[in-house]
Amino acid sequence: MSYRRTLRREVGCTGIGLHSGRPVRLRLLPAPAEHGIRFARTDVGVEIPATLAHVGEQDHATTLRRDGVSVGTVEHVLAALAGLGVDDARVEVDGPEVPVLDGSAAPFVILLHEAGLRPLAVPRLYLRVREEVAVVHGTKSARLAPSDHFEVGYSIGFDHPLLRHQTFALRVTPRSFTDHIAPARTFAFLREVEMLRKSGLALGGSLENAVVIGETGVLNNKLRYEDEFVRHKILDAVGDLALLGYPVLGRLEATRAGHALHTAVAQKLLATRDAWELVPAGAVAVEPAAVGATALRPA
Repeated sequence: MSYRRTLRREVGCTGIGLHSGRPVRLRLLPAPAEHGIRFARTDVGVEIPATLAHVGEQDHATTLRRDGVSVGTVEHVLAALAGLGVDDARVEVDGPEVPVLDGSAAPFVILLHEAGLRPLAVPRLYLRVREEVAVVHGTKSARLAPSDHFEVGYSIGFDHPLLRHQTFALRVTPRSFTDHIAPARTFAFLREVEMLRKSGLALGGSLENAVVIGETGVLNNKLRYEDEFVRHKILDAVGDLALLGYPVLGRLEATRAGHALHTAVAQKLLATRDAWELVPAGAVAVEPAAVGATALRPA
């Protein structure tokens, strides 16, 4: 039996928002069973559930919105929570955006290791994909298909020597996410940075929190993986699919997709009622618990 999990204790960090450039403090707190993941804007007193129903803008990041209040760039912390198997948690921020930290999900994974996880007294449910659904926009596509596990296969291609074509696929487990996906950083082309800033985006971006690609190569430090770019796209997809509200049993196949297509295919899945079902943990093969959640049954 696999039970829902939350944090053992509160952890936090400070940083700046990638797009807003504003300083922000974040806290991750334990939550009761079936609370889900919820973001709380402590500066204005508004709580926003991390669900598809609250998706707002998706211009180079995923934003959640409720009652005129938003929290931006939620995908990296959501990816860490989903990748490590956290079902219930409260994410507090005192500003309009989650801190970018180093541009990856690795700092959030470290925070979760520091917090530890504990099982709750409610069995976990999984969202199992029964029939394929797809969203296609020209050369961009995202498909969710049946699988006994959560798998992602991703392909990208850009008009740049470093990024003509990259592809990566894996079964997402706490270990594979931690080792192969979480450290992959967000990236941007130098030629686009000034345009983004004129549009009010990337105001907090720097060589310390993003991989910046010039005409001939990476401007800052060396890549963490040779194919770090496509791995970061998988990181984003894991975070965006977390908005389904349940761990997924299915395979995402994405080609040149992004935040908007990730959530569009998730929304299409939910809208196609025969294409999915909720199944109890006992009906699936469960990965070993991660980051301290070693107990098989809740205390």
